[in-house]
Amino acid sequence: MDDIRGDQTGGGTGGSPADPDGIRGTAAGTAAVPLSVLDLVTVGQGRTASQALRTSVEIAKLTESRGFHRFWVAEHHSMPGVASSSPAVILAHIAAHTERIRLGSGGVMLPNHAPLVIAEQFGTLEAMAPGRIDLGLGRAPGTDGATAAALRRSDRLNEGADDFPQQLMELIRFLDDEFPDGHPYSRIHAVPGPVQATAPGGVQSAHRPPVWLLGSSGFSARLAGTLGLPFAFAHHFSAQNTVPALDLYRESFRPSAVLDAPYALIGVSALAADDEREARRQVLTGALSMVRLRTGRPGLIPSPEEAAAYDFSPMEREFVDGWLANVVHGTADAVRGGLDDLAKRTGADELMITANAHGGEARLRSYELIADAYGLPNAA
Repeated sequence: MDDIRGDQTGGGTGGSPADPDGIRGTAAGTAAVPLSVLDLVTVGQGRTASQALRTSVEIAKLTESRGFHRFWVAEHHSMPGVASSSPAVILAHIAAHTERIRLGSGGVMLPNHAPLVIAEQFGTLEAMAPGRIDLGLGRAPGTDGATAAALRRSDRLNEGADDFPQQLMELIRFLDDEFPDGHPYSRIHAVPGPVQATAPGGVQSAHRPPVWLLGSSGFSARLAGTLGLPFAFAHHFSAQNTVPALDLYRESFRPSAVLDAPYALIGVSALAADDEREARRQVLTGALSMVRLRTGRPGLIPSPEEAAAYDFSPMEREFVDGWLANVVHGTADAVRGGLDDLAKRTGADELMITANAHGGEARLRSYELIADAYGLPNAA
């Protein structure tokens, strides 16, 4: 495969002369590593997608004011309880309501899209919020096979995953406007993008979104390491693979124009509440939602009352116990301790927290409590 470890000139919050992309965040307060947010725009029973999106804006504004490094949204489809089917649209909305926090996709599922379309979408986002945009990419569909086939207008789903390295190469070349002479796409340009600087009177933007690879297994870990790209691992739903994948990423890493050393963040399910009982009550809603998703019954996020009253079968109870074992929850001090332990155990360079609960109030309160526990600044 061609070497696609190109220069990802960038900037923005968290950047420095040694790290112009803002890839490496700066830990704030007493946190050992930078803290960030993964938001799924969850829709609870009795709530609308409009309310969920308003909550996401509130979370972005709150976490920006408290010194979190970045705010990402993830592409999902055909899931009533997750309203993040269009990351680029949501990020544009969030960008209009924030000023400093980095914004990005965690991630865009590249096999669902033509690489040119993603280059155009994220070039547009970069023009809207210069130096603040991250482009995180995954190779899974973010949905079931039938929905993926509808998205791609093809039932050859394995082909899309297997072609991921080639799709990635194509996307990066569109972002950099660097197809070689003679390539079928050499005269095709992603706009907004570098080609505008070549037009009479054109001025080149100083930034372009850094590319991250996302994964829940070893494939993307190895690819990210080989290409010298930053890596994000989905610890929140693949905890047993976290340490092996991070080890593989570090072992595979080759310095590039992007990074001279590995940089890995992990997604972590975490929810803090004013007392342990309330935290357990809230995270059980996410566990029940996952039970329904895993058994082919996706729906809206159930209320705490419904989750508490639900009669779990022995098999479901076993799943829930295993799921909650990987959700850091409790009081603010307990969550801080759990996050610190996880960072130390995995060696993660950054923790990206996702707080899944029925209502926006509980999620906002969780981020407030975590920020307070670490003594993060309050710019509000």
